[in-house]
Order: sequence, then structure tokens, then C-alpha cells
Amino acid sequence: MLGSPYQGYLYAYPHKTAYRPLRPRPKLADVWAAEPTDALFLYVHVPFCEMRCGFCNLFTRARPPSDQVTAYLDQLGRQAERVAAAVPAATYARAAIGGGTPTYLTAAELTRLFDGVERATGADLRAVPMSVETSPATATADRLAVLLDRGTTRVSIGVQSFLDAEAHAAGRPQHRAEVDLALDTIRAAGPAELNIDLIYGIPGQTVDTWTASLSTALTWRPEELYLYPLYVRPMTGLGRRAPGTPDPEWDAQRLGLYRHAVDLLAAAGYEQQSMRAFRRRDAPPVEGVAGGAVGGAVGGAAAGRDSAGGTGYCCQDDGMVGLGCGARSYTSRLHYSFDYAVSVRQVRGIIEDYLARPAEDFDVAEVGFVLDGTEQRRRWLLKSLLRAPGVVPADYLARFGTDVDDDFPALRLLRETGHVDGHRLTAEGLAHSDAIGPWLTSDGVRAAMAGHVPR
Repeated sequence: MLGSPYQGYLYAYPHKTAYRPLRPRPKLADVWAAEPTDALFLYVHVPFCEMRCGFCNLFTRARPPSDQVTAYLDQLGRQAERVAAAVPAATYARAAIGGGTPTYLTAAELTRLFDGVERATGADLRAVPMSVETSPATATADRLAVLLDRGTTRVSIGVQSFLDAEAHAAGRPQHRAEVDLALDTIRAAGPAELNIDLIYGIPGQTVDTWTASLSTALTWRPEELYLYPLYVRPMTGLGRRAPGTPDPEWDAQRLGLYRHAVDLLAAAGYEQQSMRAFRRRDAPPVEGVAGGAVGGAVGGAAAGRDSAGGTGYCCQDDGMVGLGCGARSYTSRLHYSFDYAVSVRQVRGIIEDYLARPAEDFDVAEVGFVLDGTEQRRRWLLKSLLRAPGVVPADYLARFGTDVDDDFPALRLLRETGHVDGHRLTAEGLAHSDAIGPWLTSDGVRAAMAGHVPR
């Protein structure tokens, strides 16, 4: 029924490839007028990196000229001011700075970024949980000092593999000594939680080398680990070298490595929160949030509220304000952003277009997807079901006034196949999350994604 277990990572629903130009462009003041704005997620996108990894299909540019970085921070400040004027009652329960690699910015540029965002939005970033992404090459003491001083509570670093040969095979030319230094520097910087990203399914990777990477990561006692299966996607470095055709042998290898990691991390004291996310059981609860983290550049910093209520941001129910040319924004009915691309040439073009826009362009939504009642229900289902705690039917009923099983007969089929028990994914269901998410995607969203022209 589900086919390959590795069809796509549903970190956001719908995916940006389903977005289309909004004509006429709606005013943000109108878009947000009827929305609750007392517990929003603030996401700031920095579309720059020191290198473009071979597996990366994020919206990012490697080694931009310094004057473009300066111009980007200027324009980001202008956008933040216009968005704040359009959503004047906004208060924020969580924040994240992602990319790209935010710590590609120098310490002085990071300070300027924080100053500009706080001044424009009125947000006190020291008062809310905030996640920032970094890399081995840019996790320097001066940058981390800025992050911790400005209230960062979680630092996420993409290591991918502790073996140089594997990292290079994944298109990431890093060195182990640099990785070790970065992790030591993060731990020495202060009390922020540490998340380490690793990848499995790399060419040449074995159970023994995968075990070595996992065991090495555990020596830093990260509060969280995110484990990602390798994908070969169009317009990426690896995508240019290898076709993205079905490969049952590779599927079996990745599935075996995943299951090995689940057992190893459970024995090491980690609780599985989703297919990708694992949190140390003795780590303190995430401040202001019940339910733990849920994957991805944006999702990894967000979390779900349990049925008892809880405080803070709830990825199923609450909105997100995105700043920067690659950031999404979410209301209950409209998800919007700027244009999306992966190829180097198109990404550069979109960044240049963003920098050239007059300030009034930030008063409107550019491209997006309108979620009708059915799609709102489906998004809620997916954002809940793909987390280990699963769906709370009472929460769904309170939100939508209908029964989740009546609305989604597909849940019965997933129970019959052993992927769902009640309203939670089984161990087998978690392992097949990257098939279940695409399978539950609506025909309309699937058709829109298929109609997207890769850039």
C-alpha cells in the first residue's frame, strides 16, 4: 500500500512546491486580521552557507559576497518593520533562526540581526525558547557568545557523519578535528541545549561505521539527536551525480540502519519523538512547551501541545511569522512565502529579487497556498500523527467539531496494516513515516507539487 519507505520528508504541509503566485497579492493586515496572534512562532531565515552540501535542497547560497550579506540584513530589517506594522498585536512564544547557516554571519552581523529583529518586532528573544542552526566551520566561540547572550536555548549542528570519508561521500568536505572543536566550543559556551544531526544511507556506510558515528555523538551527551535518511534530490550536488530512481536495496539498507539506531539510542537513554527526533530522557522538558520537538529547520524548533493544554507554541494550531526571502509564514488558512528554488542560479536570482524590492512589497503575501477546511484538518492530522505521541481525538474534536476517524477513513487502513495502533504510529509506522506522510497528502496538494517546475 505504501511502497518505498523513503518517498519524502513531510516537514511542512503543504510543501512549498505546492505554493503558487497569489493574485491579487493579499495584504498581510487582512491575512492576519482574524487570526490569534498571542503565541506565534517567529522564524528568521538566513540564506547563506560556507558551502553547499551535496544532499542539500534548502534555499541557500554558498559564500555570498560580503556586500550582499550587508544588503540582506538591511532588507530583513525593512521587512520586519513592515510585517510588525501589519500584525501589530503579535507576541511570540518561540523563535528560530535557520537557513542556510545563520552562523555564517560574523559575530557582529549576528548582533545586528538580533538588534534589528527585536527592534522591529518588539519581541524579547531572551524571554522565549529559541533555536539557532550552526555548522562545524562556523560554530566559533565569538559567534556562540552572541547566541547565548541573546537568549538562544538550543543550538543545532549538522555533523552528518563523524567519519571524514562518509561526510565527503555525502558531498560535505569537512574534517573530524573541526567537528570535535565545534562541539567542544558549543558545550563550553553555556547552557544551551545541543542537537546533533546525523545522516544514514551514505554510500559506503555500514552498521559498524553508523554505530561509530552514533556512539561518538553520544560522548557529547546531546539533549537531542536528529537522524535523517539520505535522499538524492533533483538540482542538488548528489542529484547531478546519481539518478533518484527507486532502489529497494538502498531502502533496505536505510531501514536497517534506522532500526539499529532506534535500539542503540533507546539503550543509551533516548526517547523517540518522531522518525527523526530523539531526546535524552533525563533532559529537562522544553521550556514553555509540552510534547517535544518535531523535525526540520522550522519544525525542529517547534513542538506540539499535549491534551492537557500546556503553554507556548503548538505546531498543529498556532501561526508562524517568517522573515527573510526563504521563510514561510503560516496562518490557519494561508501559508505564504516568496518564490522557491534549489538550483544555484535560481536561488541567487530570488535573493537578488528580494534585495531589490521596495519596502511596500513586504505589506503583501507573494506566493502561497490557501488551505480550505479539509486541508486544515489534514495538516493537523499529519502534524500530530507523524509525532510519537500521535493524535488526540478530543483535541481534534475541540478544534474542528468533527471526529478524526470520520474525516479520515485512511486511519483504518493504517491500523489494518499495522502502522497505526489506535491513533498513534506503531514502531513500524514510525519507520515508514516518509511513506505515510506522502500517502496521506491530498490529491490537490500532490497535483500542485507535481506541477511545480524544479529550479
